Amino acid sequence: MAAKKSTNGRSLVRAFRILEKIAPGVGAELLDRAWFRFPPISEKARRLRVELPAAETFEVPFQGGMLRGQAWGEGPTVYLVHGWGGWGLQLAAYIPPLVAEGFRVVTYDGPSHGASDAGRDGPTRSSLPELAEAFQAVVAAQGPAYGVVAHSLGAAATALALRSGFAPRRVVFLAAATDFVHTLDMFQTAFGFGPRVRASFLRRFTRKFGTMESYRMDLVIDALAEDRELPALLAIHDRGDHETPYQGTLAAAKVWPGATVQLTDGLGHHRVLWDKEVVESTRRFLAAAHPYARAGHGPQVSGERAVADGAFAVRERM
Repeated sequence: MAAKKSTNGRSLVRAFRILEKIAPGVGAELLDRAWFRFPPISEKARRLRVELPAAETFEVPFQGGMLRGQAWGEGPTVYLVHGWGGWGLQLAAYIPPLVAEGFRVVTYDGPSHGASDAGRDGPTRSSLPELAEAFQAVVAAQGPAYGVVAHSLGAAATALALRSGFAPRRVVFLAAATDFVHTLDMFQTAFGFGPRVRASFLRRFTRKFGTMESYRMDLVIDALAEDRELPALLAIHDRGDHETPYQGTLAAAKVWPGATVQLTDGLGHHRVLWDKEVVESTRRFLAAAHPYARAGHGPQVSGERAVADGAFAVRERM
């Protein structure tokens, strides 16, 4: 949900400055439209970066429409969960190595995303709670999860699913979105609205979803960790990620028992989706608890060093 300036963005800046003074409620409605809308994805951006075998396709009923997805392989099921404005095959680089490892890999498009039908708020719009509900609907239809690989807002959706009783054995978060107050700060910097519009928007948000702070991942995980055992976590994040700062991943890992964090440099928010070393780290981590894994695995890939940081381990790309 990154806010980027453009011709349309400059028009929004002017509109927000006026509405801040004379009609902050209208400004909050305008912000609501921008916050819950994701940008169109070009066909060039959607190009596959790997070759895939033929897939089993499926549909899952959801909110009067259909979620559409694909599956490959046989064995324990690993779900690939895309982020805001993404699509299932955005994580295609993970499919061949996981299938070769003896997993069944399932990916899908969230509501209003990709090939799936629109959700409750119409085309090009969704929300974190809706994405979490959709993920749980897919799991209910496709079977229990051994593991999850989730990117950005998909990681936040997975955390909400955990709160609802979802219980995989292993979870990999890639560039996790962890703090939406930070995202709101980014919107405010980009669009220039003031405290009156912000406060009005937060009231609208709270009436519909609860407080924005309640979705902060470290708070969600901290509460969960008191009640039950959590799955093993590998969280991979780039220090230069300008959309979802890596500090949020570190904060979540501190309250996630036994978590491992792998920090990278130069991958930003999206290159983690196809970087070979990140894919390999993910494969090894998921295979580590798989009793019938076909390929060998070890604790870490070459080119990394593991260092202790409080209650969790941090792996740094050399």
